Amino acid sequence: MSAQDQQHDVVIVGSGATGGWAAKQLTEAGLTVAVLEAGRKLDPEVDYTEHKRPFDMPFRGRRLGTEERQARQPVQSLCYQCDEYTNHLFIDDTEHPYTTPSDRPFHWIRGRHVGGRSIMWARQTYRLSDYDLKPASHDGFGIDWPVDYATLAPYYDIAERYIGVSGQAEGLPQLPDGQFLPPMALTCGEEILKRAIDDAFGRTLTIGRCAILTEDLNGRPKCHYCGPCSRGCRTGSYYSSVSSSLPAAEATGRLTLIPNAVASHVEVDDGGKCRSVYYVDRISRTQREIFGKVVILCASTLESTRIMLNSTSTRYPTGIGNSSGVLGHYLMDHVTGGGASGVLPVLKDVPDTRGKRPNGIYIPRFRNLEDRHPDFLRGYGYQGSANLVKWGHAINIAGFGAEFKQQVRESRPWTISIGGFGEHLPRYENFCELDKTHVDAWGIPVLHISAAYGENGERMVADMADAAEEMLRAAGVEDIEVRRDISIPGLAIHEVGTARMGLDPATSVLNGYEQAHDVKNLFVMDGSGYPSSACQNPTITFMALATRACEFLVEEFRASRL
Repeated sequence: MSAQDQQHDVVIVGSGATGGWAAKQLTEAGLTVAVLEAGRKLDPEVDYTEHKRPFDMPFRGRRLGTEERQARQPVQSLCYQCDEYTNHLFIDDTEHPYTTPSDRPFHWIRGRHVGGRSIMWARQTYRLSDYDLKPASHDGFGIDWPVDYATLAPYYDIAERYIGVSGQAEGLPQLPDGQFLPPMALTCGEEILKRAIDDAFGRTLTIGRCAILTEDLNGRPKCHYCGPCSRGCRTGSYYSSVSSSLPAAEATGRLTLIPNAVASHVEVDDGGKCRSVYYVDRISRTQREIFGKVVILCASTLESTRIMLNSTSTRYPTGIGNSSGVLGHYLMDHVTGGGASGVLPVLKDVPDTRGKRPNGIYIPRFRNLEDRHPDFLRGYGYQGSANLVKWGHAINIAGFGAEFKQQVRESRPWTISIGGFGEHLPRYENFCELDKTHVDAWGIPVLHISAAYGENGERMVADMADAAEEMLRAAGVEDIEVRRDISIPGLAIHEVGTARMGLDPATSVLNGYEQAHDVKNLFVMDGSGYPSSACQNPTITFMALATRACEFLVEEFRASRL
């Protein structure tokens, strides 16, 4: 009997950060699990390029490569991590189209391969607090999450202990501390900024809380600071599902991993429960069906919602789980675009001894905590770094030989840059829906995405820029360049919402266990369930929520309640 014909306890769609994590938890609990992944298996020896140098690359890594490649990745190439080293980790836009209104663009950055975007993510790992989980109680806008921090904290602990998070405890109510490995060190420039903003404003700067090992953990070696993590990591020193959770699930003997399986829709039985998942073989283009007693969507926020919207039936005419009518709505990404950078003259002639540290700094939210800003709701944090510049300035220096090299070294300035990530308010008018006039390369209807940051986001970015400038000036930074242009939604690559959790089935799609209100054997364990975006990077919260949801799922499954 083939894997497709078997009845699995659970079918998971997606093999990324939460798909791999759910597979580990459920197989270790004794359930049989099939994971559908739309893309191929990667070969680290071929596909990971972290140790390649510019002279190994035909275009020295500075562009996507051929003109044909450029033409096939117009959206993906907008991502800061998509270049000649990594373009094979991003989708072909011509095979994966979507539509947007001309005046409300959205840049959807995607990777389709085993491991998903856990291969390319920035690894920043920040918990949410009750400022984030109970925002409506704090300022009256939107809805509260159906969980609070005290409920979620033990599940953060479980996820962090397994994946390994390096960081520094700070004791901040708006940024709860976690289970940390030893922190990476700040650079001299970052220490200067840290002291300056504490003295001048009472604000905190901390080393990034990062899912990169500073100690060996669970058979994975600590990071050796080669630098370009977005190209893959053959040592598995940062968390990806490929380096940790999927191998753990495979070790149980209860995992069936099916690559090149492009999920199209969920089929239901006469009682309205999930019966199977239909998918298209990426290579042969043939349609197949796989059966499961429970279905979990972990395909990423927009892709999971696309599958739900495409799962129509007599019982669910507008998409599975959509009795509330809010499926696809309240799409959010983080608001970015405000920041500043400059030069630290006080560090002239000071070397940088930290090497290629694969991490930056974080300045946690300080707006709209106990006070109220007059211009906007919610808050933002900053990410950035202070380092000696690379070697691009040498192009402006005349000469050659030993004297030239000495001039280049001595004129190498310390620069510092910080950029804000802000909360995007949840609004019904930011949405995705099926565009049935267009299909992808596998004949599946594509999404029409319509989103904007709105006036609150614009005012927030203006404040981000002003606050960034004042902090750099306090640190003695010179030649400051201030960035004030709000970004296009999608480029933060933190898209959430569209199948939000809530206590009321009339206004939400999922409950607090990420279980569909309408379909008790359907769970959605990615960013789709976010009722609000907060301003912190979301992956560790995805994993904490999935940890809790899987615990609940196992209990319900064993009690025959699913």
